[in-house]
Amino acid sequence: MDFNVKKLASGAGLFFTRAVQYTEEKLGQAERTELDAHFENLMSRADCTKHWTEKIYKQTEYLLQPNPIDHTGARIEEFLYEKLDMKAPSRVTNAELLGQYMEDAAKEFGPATPYGSTLMKVGDCERRLGAVEREFIHTSAISFLTPLRNFLEGDWRTISRERRLLENLRLDLDACKARVKKAKAVEAKAAVGPDFQETRPRNYVLSASASALWTEEVEKAEQDLRLAQSEFDRQAEVTRLLLEGISSTHVNHLRCLHEFVEAQAAYYKQGHLHMLELQKELGRLPNAFALNSSHSAATPGSASEAIDSPGETETLKIEEVQAPATGTRKAKVLYDYDAADSSELSLLADELITVYTVLGMDSDWLIGEKGNQKGKVPVTYLELLS
Repeated sequence: MDFNVKKLASGAGLFFTRAVQYTEEKLGQAERTELDAHFENLMSRADCTKHWTEKIYKQTEYLLQPNPIDHTGARIEEFLYEKLDMKAPSRVTNAELLGQYMEDAAKEFGPATPYGSTLMKVGDCERRLGAVEREFIHTSAISFLTPLRNFLEGDWRTISRERRLLENLRLDLDACKARVKKAKAVEAKAAVGPDFQETRPRNYVLSASASALWTEEVEKAEQDLRLAQSEFDRQAEVTRLLLEGISSTHVNHLRCLHEFVEAQAAYYKQGHLHMLELQKELGRLPNAFALNSSHSAATPGSASEAIDSPGETETLKIEEVQAPATGTRKAKVLYDYDAADSSELSLLADELITVYTVLGMDSDWLIGEKGNQKGKVPVTYLELLS
């Protein structure tokens, strides 16, 4: 119990000494040991690294999980599974959930209907997009978020702890310097000889005794100063080595950033390919909306002509279609397209073709010509030029 009381009293005295030194520095009444410019630059660089790493980490989390409520729930779930030493189950993405709803709706409406069949195809595409998104989130969390979090929760906490210890030792060092300075000033004053006109011998004895006491106090203060200086220098070296390790942190984060970019590029590329495939599949389905619109806008006379027209039937012969004298346009192909049958024209990205419309043809298609080849081409794959 005595030991604890002494330790508590010693700690309280040390805290009070540091508080006095800190207050006097702020009031400009005490000197402060300044670190060298290189050390200050290292600390500034470390603070900057921590600041921006924290911002990038949080914003990346919001990118991968935009909903703050889901984000908080996911972190709690991950924390619980981590404490239980279990692997957290994969979370269903919003796209996968949307795809599931679309497929369920298609079953209710009837997969053989135009709307039902389209819902089924779009739902399947959304589920694949969701799977790609889940893989992107998983890869990004491992290759990018985890190293950033390890720095913030590991390396940076160590650096902060050592910097606080260094600051406390600096306060102790400056307090020792102030004590030595004060003791030397009092010793010099006590060393001044007594007044020889003083007739009382007792004053001579007191003066000599005080001088000896202050000499002993100066020696003790200088010994404490040497010890404080040694501890401060040792801690400064430890802190310097940790701060210089920020360069290695930058190299590691640079590698992780490249991996994040690769994962994001793969994510968008696969999503783009899935959407192109969906466009092709939807282009082959009957467009009931376009047909209903054209029938409702047509007059009785034109409707009967449209029924007799070969363009409205499935027996349209592409080789018999002739380009009109006027109305043809140039078009640039945006994406590669493989013809589904002999009536369609295969396309290569960036090539130029001639296109025109035929009476009664679906609005999603045009007739395209390149060289001696001719066939139907989807409008969504073209950029019409003036």
